[in-house]
Amino acid sequence: MGTLPLVPDSPDDFSSSTPRWFTETDEDHSQWYAEHFRELAAEGSDLEGEARLVDAVVAPHSRILDAGCGQGRTAAALYRRGHHVTAVDIDPVLLTAARTDNPGPNYIEADLSKLDSSHEVGGGFDAAVSAGNVITFVAPDTEVEVLGCIRRLLRPDGPYLLGFHVDRYPLEAFDMTVEQAGFHLEQRFATWDLRPWKSDSEFAVSILRST
Repeated sequence: MGTLPLVPDSPDDFSSSTPRWFTETDEDHSQWYAEHFRELAAEGSDLEGEARLVDAVVAPHSRILDAGCGQGRTAAALYRRGHHVTAVDIDPVLLTAARTDNPGPNYIEADLSKLDSSHEVGGGFDAAVSAGNVITFVAPDTEVEVLGCIRRLLRPDGPYLLGFHVDRYPLEAFDMTVEQAGFHLEQRFATWDLRPWKSDSEFAVSILRST
């Protein structure tokens, strides 16, 4: 873990290296987020689109890193498909919900920009995934560090799949970050169910591999 408090007591406790997940959301947002996905699950909503795509590009029983797992919906879906899943998040409220609502994966509390220094996380993953705008909620100016850490935890040629709304992270800037982190863009889609990317698409799903 880093030295920063995960849930600062007041706005004065925030620093430039605090993830945007904490600085750009309300105090009760994490609990609301967990409850929101409980409601969606109870309604029978499809919450496994990201997991289906990851499952399609890896071999059976793969080791998968869910980087920014939130309340565990994608991690658990991959676990149920027979994969060995390590799921990491910096938010203890969401991790508590994940362990309760979506058991199975190995859940770890850690900062994504420091993953490759965590002995708990390990390495040699066959693939990694970040769903739900994860890269747009990391601390300002740590995007290259985050992607670099994830790349170093992957086996050679292991894919990294991530999605986000492009109004939160312009693709021109993101693609520069990808290159600086040692990845290259292999494929890009507009949705997790592989609808074609267009210049006016509001969401981007990118598949990256090491250069």
